[in-house]
Amino acid sequence: MRHNDRAASAPWIRTRLRTAPGAATALALLVLVTAFLAAAFPRAVDAYETKGLRHDILTADAGRSTLEVARPQPGLELPQAQRDDEARSPELARIGAGLLKALPAPLRADTSSVAYGVRTSKPAVANEPWLPRPEAVPPQLSYVAQSGLKENATLASGAWPTTPQEVTSDSREVQGAVTEETAAELKVKAGATITLLTAAQEPITVTITGIVAPRDPRDSYWSADPLLRTPSLVLDTASPFPVHYWTGTVLLAEGSGPALLSTAAEPVLFWRIPPDPAGLTGPDDARLTSVIASLESGPGLLKVREIAGDTAVFATGLGHIVEANARMRDAISPVIAVAALGIGSVAAVVLLMTGALIAGRRKAELALMRSRGGSLRGIGGRLLAETAVTVLPASALGLLLATLAVGEGRFWPGALAAAGVGLLVCVALPLRTTLQHIRPTLHGAREDMVSARPSRRRTVAELTLLVLAVGAVTALRRRGTSAEGGTDLLVSAAPVLVALIAALVLVRLYPLPLRLATRPVARLRGAIGFLSLARAGRSSAGGALPLLALLLALATAAFGGSVIAGIGDARDDAALASVGADARISGASERATLPDELVRTVRDLDGVTGAAPVRVEYSVNMPEAVAGDGAGTSTGSGSGSADDAKSAALVGIDPASYAELARATGLPAFPAARLKATGSSAPLSEGAKAGPDRVLPAIASPAVAARLGKEPRAIETLSGDFKVQVVGTVPRVASVSPTDFLVVNSAALEQKAPTTLLLTGAPEPGKLRAAVEGSGKEYAVQLRSEERARYVNTPMQAGAERIYLAAVAAGAGYALLAVLLSLLQTAPERKTLLARLRTMGLTTGQGRKLLAFEATPQALLAAGGGLFTGWATIVLLSPGIDLVPLALAGVAGSDTSPVLLRTDLWSLALPAAGVVALAAAVAGVQAWWASRRGSITELRAGDSR
Repeated sequence: MRHNDRAASAPWIRTRLRTAPGAATALALLVLVTAFLAAAFPRAVDAYETKGLRHDILTADAGRSTLEVARPQPGLELPQAQRDDEARSPELARIGAGLLKALPAPLRADTSSVAYGVRTSKPAVANEPWLPRPEAVPPQLSYVAQSGLKENATLASGAWPTTPQEVTSDSREVQGAVTEETAAELKVKAGATITLLTAAQEPITVTITGIVAPRDPRDSYWSADPLLRTPSLVLDTASPFPVHYWTGTVLLAEGSGPALLSTAAEPVLFWRIPPDPAGLTGPDDARLTSVIASLESGPGLLKVREIAGDTAVFATGLGHIVEANARMRDAISPVIAVAALGIGSVAAVVLLMTGALIAGRRKAELALMRSRGGSLRGIGGRLLAETAVTVLPASALGLLLATLAVGEGRFWPGALAAAGVGLLVCVALPLRTTLQHIRPTLHGAREDMVSARPSRRRTVAELTLLVLAVGAVTALRRRGTSAEGGTDLLVSAAPVLVALIAALVLVRLYPLPLRLATRPVARLRGAIGFLSLARAGRSSAGGALPLLALLLALATAAFGGSVIAGIGDARDDAALASVGADARISGASERATLPDELVRTVRDLDGVTGAAPVRVEYSVNMPEAVAGDGAGTSTGSGSGSADDAKSAALVGIDPASYAELARATGLPAFPAARLKATGSSAPLSEGAKAGPDRVLPAIASPAVAARLGKEPRAIETLSGDFKVQVVGTVPRVASVSPTDFLVVNSAALEQKAPTTLLLTGAPEPGKLRAAVEGSGKEYAVQLRSEERARYVNTPMQAGAERIYLAAVAAGAGYALLAVLLSLLQTAPERKTLLARLRTMGLTTGQGRKLLAFEATPQALLAAGGGLFTGWATIVLLSPGIDLVPLALAGVAGSDTSPVLLRTDLWSLALPAAGVVALAAAVAGVQAWWASRRGSITELRAGDSR
């Protein structure tokens, strides 16, 4: 009997798939796309976290990322031969190989750049008379006998340093080399000799046999200790006067390490191991941090000392790099979780809508099977098998495509997500269908949205969801998206809960306008309006599901669009705050001034729409704060404390050109009229001196205004000594980055020459730099566009931004799909209605109007509700979401003030408009298609529609 049942089940599935191949294909396609998105999301997150970790390690300074094991020179109590052997290359290479093998996973070494040797940890004074002495102080040199010199450098001149005979602690002659940069700065030539004293003050002659050039100056071989390739002019901290001296490194032959043991320069044995991040993944950061901590002061250090000696120490800055990466990831992850939960919820609701559509189409068929004795288990089992045949291969194919599209990432999170999509569809469709047929049903009264009354259970469920939404929004506004120990899913689900509550509220309120609109329309002469409203109110009482899908999709798209817009706005503002305008030209030093010829040449360049010369003088001492509150007249927002502005930047401007620049760049309006140079502040002629009692009107920052008060206050500057009287405040100015500033009319200063030129427009960078270089002096050129580009160079930020772009696109797509599914659910009923009305004289044009007017209330409800829900979600959640990690993190010198969400009109309006347009288009297509079919086809005898 069981064998016969199994044999009979196969024809049923084949028959069903052959009967409705279009529906099966559409379901498989929807599951394929959803499974692909579900599987691609965790893989994409893993991919950008992995690329971010590798990028941070690769781009970090080698001095921070390199692993270094070092130990002091062998003890003096050991025999000399043993001490020399421990400093020779074979022993150092043996220990280095042991250290490489002992590195615990996931830490791996870049074996091509491993270096070991002996170096002096204390610079030695070089008294050779031909060495440069900038301020009569002789240079101090370090010496290193490091492996791999020939493999990592090329010979520019001379010969490679060698060891003609075995070097010992008693050797007094060794050979060395220096890099081209060291030779150029320290005036070293091949054949020169430098004397290095031993601890007994005996001379060791170091002969410079060659000048070398690094093959890759950025490689860890040269960058772990930058003095290997580039000398430095440093301040002598031991001198009572500010004097400088040169310091650099001499590269000895590889086998010359024993000679350094006799010096008093504190020689140490070292092994430098650069990490290889190629095998690291994002989830490895926790293990990596633990491993590094163990190597620095834990069981790992004991293993290192077993190999390198009991006095060996392990040092690296790699742990700080990994921790900084983890902090950025932890800051970005909660924001990404908001998008993931939003799109996941939309996809789940659309899948449920698809199941409802299929269940509605087969309701009569399954009701007949149930009335003829079919069991719920049998019906549910057939539906499960029928669905699984289509859904499971589609889910597997979606997982395969996601794996191919996103190459890096863990497999199991994506596999579980794709399996969850398949399981949801396989379970939801049979479960929903069988629950409708617990008892055999007959055709009864229709369920209208207008006449439906929510049950008590539904009311309790809606109130519970309302409490959850209020709690989630409140928590998000108070403490943001981050939580101790990871991401708080309830807080991240706040937008979903807000959309859910909005959908339930709108479903309850929807019948009210329909009832109000039906009565006056019923008294009109035409029947189209009344029929359309009557049809709009005849939707199923379960219409909350399509509306929920639309609101979730629109809210998610609006939220994602606002995130993208907020990131862009934050980067634009940060670039403007750094540069001050579209372009900026300034001197190499703070006091360097720009010649008038340069200003005129740049002003006349193509693409320059405005130029504002500015004189900036930093760190001007402010007088003591006045008693009481004297903030002056305010023309902008902002607050400040008088005690916070002990010094400020003095900014001399041309009021007219600067006010135009402020308008062009979007800065706060600048009150140029208040700086008009009249009376005691009249312009000074070139070279004229002004007395200290001269009073200049000034626009100040809030803190400076509070310190100076309303009365004239005397200040001393390099541009002259005068008094200033605050006549207004602005929160920021374009020319300076400090928050404390004082703006005056440059025409009233004794020294008027500008130090900075701010430009608006779009000048060609090459021509602008060429014009500046043609002046004959060095000036710094900054472009706002180049500064803006600095904020998008980290893989983690770029990957998170791409995920939000995908969330916006997926949200809009699912919104349109939800509209299509909701219209398809009642498409057969509409076609039958048009066929019946055509037999009563309804024209084709009237049929199109009827379907368009019928779809209009639901479309407008969804669009309007989506607009309001998206806007409300952004307004409610913006105080708890900071976009700094996505927009500005990882860029040195960037503004780290909070970046809040901003409503993006396009992200709100475009998906909502698409919903209305699609609803109208589908209604029009249905009316056109119905007009092509005869009424006999639609009106069959016995058809329950």
